[in-house]
Amino acid sequence: MDKLFMASSYLRHRLLGTTLQGVHSPFAFELFHKVIKDETPYYFYDDIESLRSKLLINEKEIDVCDHGTGGKNIQSRKLKISHIAKNFIQPKRKARLLSRLVTHFRPVNILELGTSLGISTLYMALANKSNRIITLEGCPQTASIAMDNFEKLGAKNIELINDEFDTGLPKALEKIDQLDLVYFDGNHTEEGTLKYFDECLAKHHKQSLFIFDDIYWSRGMNKAWKKIASHPEVSISIDLFHTGLIFFREGIPKQHFNLKF
Repeated sequence: MDKLFMASSYLRHRLLGTTLQGVHSPFAFELFHKVIKDETPYYFYDDIESLRSKLLINEKEIDVCDHGTGGKNIQSRKLKISHIAKNFIQPKRKARLLSRLVTHFRPVNILELGTSLGISTLYMALANKSNRIITLEGCPQTASIAMDNFEKLGAKNIELINDEFDTGLPKALEKIDQLDLVYFDGNHTEEGTLKYFDECLAKHHKQSLFIFDDIYWSRGMNKAWKKIASHPEVSISIDLFHTGLIFFREGIPKQHFNLKF
């Protein structure tokens, strides 16, 4: 993570970002008002946060390998589950946004790149139990804990593929006719992000939603986000700083929004 770049980018985003009153696109206004800023507490939130609380005090150590941060030396390291839960899974605010997006757009086929301990997966799975989620996780021991968490909350609409993205993503795409929602949260490099975006683009449609996490993680990650937002197939891109939303809607002129969230 490039902390200096992230800090300066955050300050610029807060100074230049738009509030609800500054959004003039009907599509973006409705999304911002009804989904992004909504604070409705759904019934399953407490169950997931109770699970998170238990992970935060779990002192068991596991072997973790991280393939997605751009490091050259991908080796296993021992980390406590509590450390992973504190530092590497989505905070409540961002995870609940995922849930609201699923509730609003009701995607049937969801693909998640980066399961971690399964908290974000559960927020999407329990928002609509009739959807189907395929999630990819490269670390075997992390994937095992995620599977246990899915079972604890009775989320039967999740299929986890324990494989690196380069080999696991083609396997996942073979199982899906079209992608309604893709959540990119497992690779924070420019090259990897663009590669997996291009692969998923082959199965997108005009109602698809692509969600990118940590778009200001580094200069490279931000370059990837800007390239994706400018792609000719993209009609609307929304920068929420920590999260980026990509839409492919027809009949809407190309627009980009920096929204304060």
